[in-house]
Amino acid sequence: MRFLSVLFLNLLLTSCLTAQERPITPVADINRAPPKMSGTHLVKPGESLYTIAWRYNRDFTEIARINGLKSPYTIKAGETLSLAHGTSVPKPKTSPVNKPAVAANKKTESQAKQSVEPVLSSNFSWQWPTSGTIIHYFSNEKGQKGIDIAGKTGQPVLAAAPGVVVYSGSGLRGYGQLIILKHNDEFLSAYAHNRQLLVKEGDSVKALQKIAEMGQTDTESVRLHFEIRRKGEPVNPLQFLPKR
Repeated sequence: MRFLSVLFLNLLLTSCLTAQERPITPVADINRAPPKMSGTHLVKPGESLYTIAWRYNRDFTEIARINGLKSPYTIKAGETLSLAHGTSVPKPKTSPVNKPAVAANKKTESQAKQSVEPVLSSNFSWQWPTSGTIIHYFSNEKGQKGIDIAGKTGQPVLAAAPGVVVYSGSGLRGYGQLIILKHNDEFLSAYAHNRQLLVKEGDSVKALQKIAEMGQTDTESVRLHFEIRRKGEPVNPLQFLPKR
């Protein structure tokens, strides 16, 4: 009887805790192992070839080549992508539609602009994306895919190298407000947990251009999570950033 009374009292005290007093569970751990590949991936709304490649730690050019995609690698929600050579993807059945040749070949000015991707230089130097103390270092053993730099809310987040914005949004679980830059067909960089994103997909940016403001979306403190990926694989950013 005494045990039941104590149990009831504990339950009563727990139920009285406010939302702020209860422990906060992080949305996700961005350093977790990549999801296991099933051979194919069903494209969800808001996803791009770059975010899909990022999820699986894969080279976006490899996935594009497997699926016969050409730059700028346009994909649509509901499509199925092969993630490995030899994986068959069912093609949707479509009824033939006879359209005038002129209409089929006609492109609007905006469509033509979207199909042209800037030519990126293979020669560039990396710069620090923000100032502050490194609170987490890159580690293959611990699954730390980049570095975390502590800072203040609203602190400028800068492009570490010239490139093109290939993702700007919050569709990658655990990264919060995220920007991914493409520097060439070999290198991508990512800037996570931002408070505000200042560039959109397709924008060309210069090195040290302000692209976001630091925040703490999907993390427990204000920080910038910064990654560099080479051919899809996370690499230690400190190998490329200048010493300071």
